[in-house]
Amino acid sequence: MTYATNRLYCDADSHIMETRDWIAKFTDPEIRQKLPEMSLLKSGTKSFEVINEAVMRQKQRSAHGEAPLDVVKGLKGWNAPGAFDPSERTAALNDLGFNRQLVFSTFSASQYLHHDDLDVRYGGVRGHNRAMAAFCASDSRLIAAGQLSLAEPQRCVAEMTEAVRLGCGAFWIPGMPVGDKSPGHPDFDVVWQAFCSLNVPFLLHVGLNSPTKIAAYENNGQPRPKDITGAEGGENLRVRDFMLLSVGPQQFLSALVFDGVFARFPRLRGGVIELGAGWVPEYLRTLDLSQKVFRRTDPSVEALPMKASDYIRRAMKFTPFPGEDVGRLIKDAGTELFMFSSDYPHPEGTDDPIGRFERTFEGISEEAKNKFYSENFQAMIG
Repeated sequence: MTYATNRLYCDADSHIMETRDWIAKFTDPEIRQKLPEMSLLKSGTKSFEVINEAVMRQKQRSAHGEAPLDVVKGLKGWNAPGAFDPSERTAALNDLGFNRQLVFSTFSASQYLHHDDLDVRYGGVRGHNRAMAAFCASDSRLIAAGQLSLAEPQRCVAEMTEAVRLGCGAFWIPGMPVGDKSPGHPDFDVVWQAFCSLNVPFLLHVGLNSPTKIAAYENNGQPRPKDITGAEGGENLRVRDFMLLSVGPQQFLSALVFDGVFARFPRLRGGVIELGAGWVPEYLRTLDLSQKVFRRTDPSVEALPMKASDYIRRAMKFTPFPGEDVGRLIKDAGTELFMFSSDYPHPEGTDDPIGRFERTFEGISEEAKNKFYSENFQAMIG
C-alpha cells in the first residue's frame, strides 16, 4: 500500500547516494583528472566496497524485476531502493506516494565545492548539476537541486543559467560568508538577481554552513561518542553539532535581511532544509527586536522599509525535523513557513515521518496541514 495517501504530499528533502564515479562521469575530462576522491568521513562507512556491494544488489533487483515495497520502513543509505538508480527511484517514489520530491546530493561536494583551484570548483559544480539533472530527467515529480559557489559571481550566474537549462529547479548554496565578504555584499547582487530572473529558489542545507562549534567543548574528559550514523570514527553529527545547527542559517539570513538583499530583490525566495525549525518563531521575534533596538545607530537597519521578520515570511520556508512539534510551530509562527520532508533515503528521516508530524497536529486545521504538506513547497519552488 502506498505510504502517503489522502492529500498531496511534496517532499522538500530527499537525496541520492553517490557512487564512487558519480561526479567523474559528468565532468569534463580536464577537470576529471584533478578531482580528489569522494570523502566518506561523514558516512557510516569508510569503505567504497560497501557502495560497490550495494550497486551489485541493485543490479540483481533490476534483473529480477523486483518492485520496491514499503520503502519508507525499509533499508536506508546506499541499500535503499532508488538511492542511486533513477529508474528504481521512480518505483520507490510510486511506493512513497509523494507528488513532488526535491533531490539533493549527499557526499560529492567534498570533491570540488571548496577546492582552491576555482576551475576545479566550478568544473565540479558543472558536473554535479549535469548529474543531478540527468538523475531527475525521466520523472517529472523529481526536482534536481543543483549546487553553486558564489566565489566568482559571474561564473556562478553562468553555471546557474546552464543548470536551469538542463533541468535543475533549485540551487543549494553554502550558508556562509563568501571569502571575506557577507553574502549581502553588493558584489553578489548579480547572483541574487539571477535567482529572481531565472525564477528558482536558493537552498541552505545541513553540511555546508558557517562553522560554529568551538573545539574545546569536545574536550570534556570523556570518550568520543559515535556519530548519528553509529560510526565510531565518523564525522557526521553528534549532539553538540546538532545543538548548533541553526546558528549558521540564522547568521546567513540575518545578513540577507539587514544588508538589504531581500529589500532589493523582492522576488527572491529560498528554503532552509534539514536544519530544523524549532528556532524559527523566536528568530523572527529577535529580528524585529533587533530592528527596533538598532535602527537609531545602524543606517542599514533604518533603511529597511518593511518589518524585518516580514522579509523572512515573504521569502523563506523551513523543514522541521521529524519529532519537532510542528503543530506548536504553526500556532506560534503561522501556516506559511513550514514544509514536509522525508530525507529519503537517509536514516535521519525515520521510518514514518508523516506519522511523527501528525502526532503534533492536534487542533491544526486541514487547510494548515495542506500548506505544510504541499502548498508551501509549491510556493517555494514556484
